[in-house]
Parts: sequence; structure tokens; C-alpha cells
Amino acid sequence: MTLAEKISSQAISMLSKKTDNGTLNNTLRLLSKWRSVLIQNTLLEKEGTRVIQGPLKGLNFIERSAEGCHIAKLLGCYEQPLQPHISAAISKGYTTVLNIGCAEGYYAAGLARAMPEAKSLAFDTDPKAQVACKELAAKNGVSDRVEVGGLFSPSNFADYDQASTLVFCDIEGAELELLDPEIAPALRSMDIIVESHECLRAGITDTLITRFSATHDIQLITDNGSRQLESAPVWFKKLSHLDQLLATWEWRSGPTPWLVMHSKALTGSH
Repeated sequence: MTLAEKISSQAISMLSKKTDNGTLNNTLRLLSKWRSVLIQNTLLEKEGTRVIQGPLKGLNFIERSAEGCHIAKLLGCYEQPLQPHISAAISKGYTTVLNIGCAEGYYAAGLARAMPEAKSLAFDTDPKAQVACKELAAKNGVSDRVEVGGLFSPSNFADYDQASTLVFCDIEGAELELLDPEIAPALRSMDIIVESHECLRAGITDTLITRFSATHDIQLITDNGSRQLESAPVWFKKLSHLDQLLATWEWRSGPTPWLVMHSKALTGSH
């Protein structure tokens, strides 16, 4: 069965059971993912696996992501509202990056390339993601500075208390349990960039802000979904407007703002 046949079968099955708004929305989402994969195949054929723009430009990525969207990562517009803060982090000179929820290693390997003096410590509970992250690090020649592990617990932060450490966290809502300075005091002197999965756990963003407001200067980064390409390939400009939108769509089901939190202990403010 071809991909088109498989998707058609799923869509027909979904619509044959119900035709309410929820079913129509889910069917549209399914078809949109299918279309974005087709555009992704075109991108791979035309451009290969190098990230085209953004702070991780030049990263030699992979053909399929461990989870979620892929083409936006290759285009270099993935999580674009966060990119100025990633660029600022790259220039800050951290000695250690804790990438918790590393998936296939887009940030773990990408930041290691961009920060040649830093050690990138990547953690994911999915064994397949761990393997993919190691392979991506090797592909980009940074295996000597990328270490990959499994579960990261609050007690583990103490191991990096003496380093200039950036915590880069994306763990699908489990940040509520992990990022707590009462349980992990070492967090008070670490800079943190965390994706807050408001769509999965309503109120989590405000909870994190409350926890860290005394020890960190906090910026809330929201996302309206719009993306810009600095120098879009010629073939991309010839796509329909809908295909251009789908190419940069990140498959998010709801709000996932970011919190960029700079330790006051590091800035010298009180």
C-alpha cells in the first residue's frame, strides 16, 4: 500500500464514522501532515539534509525526525520566535548545555557545532532517540562533546552546579516535575530555556514563572505560527501558498510558549 493509499484509507475511515467538527479537524490535520511529508521529500531531493538558515545553519541533519515535524528544521525556521534567544545563548560562552528531551539531537548536535567550547549533554527516555542523537553527533563530527543519556532527574542538576550551565528543556509537560528549585536548588544558578506545554497541562506556564521569579529574569516567548525564510530556495517560491505554509508548519496541537530564564545569580542582579 502506498503512502497516498494509506492516508486515503485512514481519512475515509475517520469520515465514515463521524462528520462532526472534531472529526473534520482531525482529518484535515492528517491530510496536512501527508502533504507536508511530500514537500519534505522535495526538499531532501533539492537541498539534501543541511539546515538552510537560522542559528543552527549548516547542521547536517537526518532524513526523518524522531518525532513531530521535520521540514521546518531543515528549512531552519523551526521554533523561529525562539531563535534570537538561541543565538544569544550561543554567544554567551556556556561550558555545559543540558539538553533534556533531546529527541534525534537537532539541538544537542546543533548547539555543539555552534558552541565549540561547550559540552552538550543530551538526555531522552526513548532508546531510539538516544541512538539517533549519537548518530547525528557522529555525522557532524561532535561526538567528542556530545554525551547521550536516558532519564534526567531533579537530583542530577547538582552534578553541574559548578559549571556555566544552560538548561534546554522540551519534555512534553514533565517540566512541571523536573524544574523545581525547591527540589533542585542548583537550578537557581542556571540559565533555562524551556518549552512550556500549556496545551497538555493548562496553567503550567504560570506555575513555572512563579517558581523562578525570585531567582531569574524571565521572558515569555509566544508563537503566532508565522515564519520567514531569509533566502528561500527558488523551487520553494514556486510552491502554492498553502504548500509554503505547510512546509513551515510545526504540527503543534496547541499553545507551547517558551520561557527564557536568566539566573540573577549570574547577571549580578538581586
